[in-house]
Amino acid sequence: MASALDITAFAADDIRGIGTDPNLLKKEIPWPRVLSDGEKRIVTALGDIIIPADQYGPAASAVGVPDFIDEWVSAPYEAQQDDLKVIRAGLAWVDGEAKKRFGKGFADCGAAQQVAIVEDIVKDGTPARKVGYNFFKLFRDRVAGGYFSTQEGWKAIGYTGNMPLSEFPGPTPEALKHVGLA
Repeated sequence: MASALDITAFAADDIRGIGTDPNLLKKEIPWPRVLSDGEKRIVTALGDIIIPADQYGPAASAVGVPDFIDEWVSAPYEAQQDDLKVIRAGLAWVDGEAKKRFGKGFADCGAAQQVAIVEDIVKDGTPARKVGYNFFKLFRDRVAGGYFSTQEGWKAIGYTGNMPLSEFPGPTPEALKHVGLA
């Protein structure tokens, strides 16, 4: 009989949980994606309103943000599962709001109609703000996180990362004096 601390006696199937983290060197996700095609269309449209193509870079959808969001909310971790509940409910609300106002789903609305809904979400005193703002804040943050973790997102904010200098002259005489090395 195995002691309480000796897990080597158990078969792999006896150990419960979510498994290991994904191997980030491989471009594969070990869990199934959960967003429906309709939800992904709303994610794409809404993400491109949040980060549209402009002189600084491509739109959110052009750099894979909808896939990032789908992967994020599909992860089996508690924080991501909490985000899934908020985002899925928010996407349903946005789609329902578009149907109520314009007679078609959010992804099928024109840009001006989509922007009108988003503007009402972020404008104080509107019924849409009361219902959709917490979702929108979370969604906006996830879109920005996905976008600004890409090469294109880095370029958009002028981030160059660790770039080698053409020369490194070393510390100034003042700096050496300050630390007692002059």
